[in-house]
Amino acid sequence: MKNIIIILFLICSFSLYADGFIIVNPEERASPFVLEVKNHNVTVEINDLYATTNIDQTFYNPTNRNLEGIYLFPVPKGAVIKKFSMFINGKEMQAELLDASKARKIYEDIVRVQLDPALLEYDGVDVFRVRIFPIEPRSEKRVKISYNEILNKDMGTVEYLYPLNTEKFSTKPLQNVSITVNIKSSDEVKNVYSTTHNVDIVKKDKNFMIASYEENNTKPDIDFKLYFSTQNSKIGMSLITYKEKDDDGFFYINITPSFDINKEEIEEKDVTFVLDNSGSMNGKNMEQAKKALEFCVNSLNEKDRFEIIRFSTEAESFTGKLNPINKENKAKAMDFIKKIEPIGGTNIEEALKLAIASKDNSNRLHIIVFITDGKPTIGETTEDKLIKMIEKENKNNVRIFTFGIGYDINIHLLDKITELTKAYRSYITPDEDIEVKISNFFVKINSPVLTNINLKFNGNVKVSKMYPKELGDLFKGSSLSLIGRYTGNGDVNVELTGIMNKKSQNYKFSANFPLENTKDGAIPQLWASRRIGFLLDQIRLHKEEKEIVDEIVILARKYGIVTPYTSYLIVEDETRRTERNDMPDIYQTFNKKDNRGLEENKKTYDKMKTEKSGEGGVTISKELQDLNQSNNINETQKQRIIKDNEGNQIVLQKQYKNIQGRAVYQTDNYWVDSKLQTLKSTKVNKIKFASKEYFELLKKYPDSAKFLSLGKNVRFVLNNEAYEVFE
Repeated sequence: MKNIIIILFLICSFSLYADGFIIVNPEERASPFVLEVKNHNVTVEINDLYATTNIDQTFYNPTNRNLEGIYLFPVPKGAVIKKFSMFINGKEMQAELLDASKARKIYEDIVRVQLDPALLEYDGVDVFRVRIFPIEPRSEKRVKISYNEILNKDMGTVEYLYPLNTEKFSTKPLQNVSITVNIKSSDEVKNVYSTTHNVDIVKKDKNFMIASYEENNTKPDIDFKLYFSTQNSKIGMSLITYKEKDDDGFFYINITPSFDINKEEIEEKDVTFVLDNSGSMNGKNMEQAKKALEFCVNSLNEKDRFEIIRFSTEAESFTGKLNPINKENKAKAMDFIKKIEPIGGTNIEEALKLAIASKDNSNRLHIIVFITDGKPTIGETTEDKLIKMIEKENKNNVRIFTFGIGYDINIHLLDKITELTKAYRSYITPDEDIEVKISNFFVKINSPVLTNINLKFNGNVKVSKMYPKELGDLFKGSSLSLIGRYTGNGDVNVELTGIMNKKSQNYKFSANFPLENTKDGAIPQLWASRRIGFLLDQIRLHKEEKEIVDEIVILARKYGIVTPYTSYLIVEDETRRTERNDMPDIYQTFNKKDNRGLEENKKTYDKMKTEKSGEGGVTISKELQDLNQSNNINETQKQRIIKDNEGNQIVLQKQYKNIQGRAVYQTDNYWVDSKLQTLKSTKVNKIKFASKEYFELLKKYPDSAKFLSLGKNVRFVLNNEAYEVFE
């Protein structure tokens, strides 16, 4: 290795195992710098359980000099390098594979010399090494590498991991990051989802699905995890869990219908469209809403029925009954819609009474799509009385999906309607297209497969605190997810019941809830996100209780869930603790030097509790529903920026990491594990960074690598013991 260990990092598109990086001899450069990574593109081919990962990286030398270095590629456990391609002056570079013990020595030497512990995260894996010269000035260097691996299938669920943790190694955002996973199987592919990233799922046929993630100008900082199952059944179910030995477990269930659901198996439904045509809808709003309504009616399935109600000063129905789908009724409906003109006040009471009454005595699924841009001004206008009216009239549990247009609406009223009827709320801001928003929503709910869904768990496991509270309905082309807690362990029979075309359906799945499983640390954060979203909604729409606020603070601190409400409450609580000296410095999870924008956050918090209309109220409502429906880590991490006492901006999401299912915060020069605040023992094992004891800890407890790689000053809990690493 000669002088290579005495190095300067040129680190690019680098992740837990799967991406390579370049190390350059420091004699080549007088001062340190970091290479820019332009592109990082990954294509994965999965055939049953056999996966081939193809990586294409582009490095860039921004200097005016030739550089010499070494390309290192940490190899995933169980993976076999298939192909490496890097050509310099027309010659393919030769590579060698070093085993994990030799790789460890390289990493530890780098830590000792460069005082950068980031590489410790890759302890325990082999490394692929290539010498590179020259790296020409102001030029790109492209590297392509492929590896094969056999994926693990656990209780019918297959996991694919592509580590994508690059943030700490890059000074510039990557121009483009993309991952495309082609999944092919001899059995039908179902339940494709990611707990970490927003993925686009495309079904090519029942045996071939494509999952893709792409982002520009970004610094990925969490590993990419994708799950799927293969089942030849009408309804598929996938289960993943997270459980530490001495704590209640977490579970994530995904339910997906078959690709082959035919027309006869689509639930027949009735839809009542309710459109506000008060004077405030004049202009673009009315034109877009009418086009959306025309699209929805034309999209209905052949066995569906529909009704249309327009309302302003009073409500008027299309025919006064539910109408079958045929050419004649469609033509009449189009004529009715075209004649709707904006005029008068807003009589929500009469409109909803008429809509609910359109439900007949059949047991067909009935949906109300309610579109308004205003507050009630005629008839009953009191929020609570309107909700009681709906509760009284809605004997058949009709779901009411609400669309609020603009900001001059009663947000609490619309949110309470959807809460009461177990539906969803949507808000269309002035810069959004009403037609597109409503049409996209209707496409998703147009083909119900299974309605009134319920899950029952039979076995030595008790489940609790599940979100959503009601699973609702399952539609073709979409999926449902349920996240909850569990106690006990062992094999469980999960029974899924529902209605398909007026007939009760029953599906049974075998599952296992383990005593311990800490593979996917995203699941606890997703559960906390949903529970916090639910609890915040209860406070916002109903009443603030101290017990609920206390639970929100505990959950938000432990799992790193950032909202305007929680960022204010947590820091305020932390300030009080500090002033009372309730905790020694090692237990502090927030910076004591500033108040992190307490006053700004307090205003947001107070506004959230009281504002029933306006842009702020709409924003909060959307954010809390997103929290309560989050399916991956990206959806829980809305960027929240506040200011300290000196006016400096702080991005709260950048102040913490998720490790082993919990948040670790950056405060002053330290990273602090949130679990310290609940640790009963006050004993602290203090270890000097890069000392003999430091590396002995790493060898004795490999799980410590995740914490140690954060930096030179870290306070964390491992095996119920507190550790402090210091410079």
